[in-house]
Amino acid sequence: MLQTVYSAGINGVDGFPVTVECNCSNRLAKFEVVGLPDAAVREARERIKAAIENNGFDFPDAEITVNLAPADKKKQGSAYDLALMIGILGSCGAMTLPEGLDKSCFIGELSLSGEVRGVRGVLCMCLAAKEAGKTTLFVPAENAGEASVTDGVTVYGVKTVRELIDHLTGKAPLTPVTFDMSRFEAGVTAFGMDFSDVKGQDKAKRALEIAAAGGHNVLLIGPPGTGKSMLAKRIPTILPPLGFEEAIETTKLHSVAGILPESVSLLTARPFRSPHHTLSPIALAGGGSIPMPGEISLAHNGVLFLDELPEFSKASAEVLRQPLEDHKITITRATGRVTFPCSFMLVCAMNPCRCGYYGHPTRACTCRKKDIADYLQKISGPLLDRIDIQIEVPSLSYEELADDTPQETSADIRSRVVEARKLAVARFQNDGEAVWSNAAMSSRQIRKYCVMTDEAAKLLKNAFDKMGLSGRGYDRILRVSRTVADLDKSEKIEAKHIAEAIQLRSLDRKYW
Repeated sequence: MLQTVYSAGINGVDGFPVTVECNCSNRLAKFEVVGLPDAAVREARERIKAAIENNGFDFPDAEITVNLAPADKKKQGSAYDLALMIGILGSCGAMTLPEGLDKSCFIGELSLSGEVRGVRGVLCMCLAAKEAGKTTLFVPAENAGEASVTDGVTVYGVKTVRELIDHLTGKAPLTPVTFDMSRFEAGVTAFGMDFSDVKGQDKAKRALEIAAAGGHNVLLIGPPGTGKSMLAKRIPTILPPLGFEEAIETTKLHSVAGILPESVSLLTARPFRSPHHTLSPIALAGGGSIPMPGEISLAHNGVLFLDELPEFSKASAEVLRQPLEDHKITITRATGRVTFPCSFMLVCAMNPCRCGYYGHPTRACTCRKKDIADYLQKISGPLLDRIDIQIEVPSLSYEELADDTPQETSADIRSRVVEARKLAVARFQNDGEAVWSNAAMSSRQIRKYCVMTDEAAKLLKNAFDKMGLSGRGYDRILRVSRTVADLDKSEKIEAKHIAEAIQLRSLDRKYW
């Protein structure tokens, strides 16, 4: 007897529907799974057999053939266990499945006792199931909150095999799990830190405000102990809240990576990733035999902070070049090719030399000139060219540190950032393109929206000639000046906006 049920799989960050065809024949006992299963899928037969027998059913003494379609796409992981079990019980006649099962999707891993365990990437699979026309989703109870984010479907959280069978046979219906959208809309993230904690450094704070308003990349240079890391770690407190679509994208990546916090249905805070400088290029970019997202993708719609930038290996640092331009990264392996989104704000911090005191007003640098040059040359020109804002973070005087004058709070800065972002998003919505920040403007949008006054255009021309800017540098100055104008609520880019953008990009001329 043939029984067809439905499940879903993941490829990278994208889900795809899977048709599970189970055929039970009265022949010599055999259990075969076809359709490009990996080792975890092939091992499902032992988990399913034990789960069926430990829940009061007899495992059929027959030839069982299971086909996972589409048969030309690799099936990985243990998320097919639940669908396989239901298909086997239905095909061998151990239970009568209800009508309308073609609109249902089963996702989950089985334990030997029949407990339904959580799996990675549930949100991706549920969205794919919805697109395939499924209206009822059965998922592990621990993934039910995440699955409930999928709009327009009924989600049931299943704890055990017995619970699912009782629901399908009508003995004890399960209660659907719903997503409380009001909690997301009203969600307030407690950061535990604030910009008011930082004494002085007004220029650096202004630069980070501009960076947050436009999603621009930032490089902070200064001696040890001046507050570079302190400033960088407070950037999330001034970023605008995640939009619903951004939250879905971000949650999918964290779900696939298996790092979505327990009991969290949907991420409401922008991610802040701060990897150690010893990480490998693969850990940064993503990869593995089964490609998984790396740090640049886990920072999608958030911040990637690289502290002590010159200490990162050359190979790791250069990995950033293409993703910073394309906002996505494609990983090719023998099993196939996957693409992960990685639209993030890059924030880097570094000392001006190995000892940290090159150019310090009171402390002498102990590095040789060659050592200083070698240290700075660890940052390549192409990577530096992709960083919109370069700001020096100088040492503070005793008077600045001892000053008890209240500093501006993150809430004050964030309010201005949010207003500037709203202007940009409204501008791009009228253009019909899904762009969330000025940093992501295309060349066509730069020409259309970065309209300068005559005085501003003349100033930019002089800077272009004197500084020897590249075409990319020219575009990035215009993007930053557009953000400065948005903070100033100015429709046109004026000379003062261009001047500030140039000033924020000229530090590389001092050190490099």
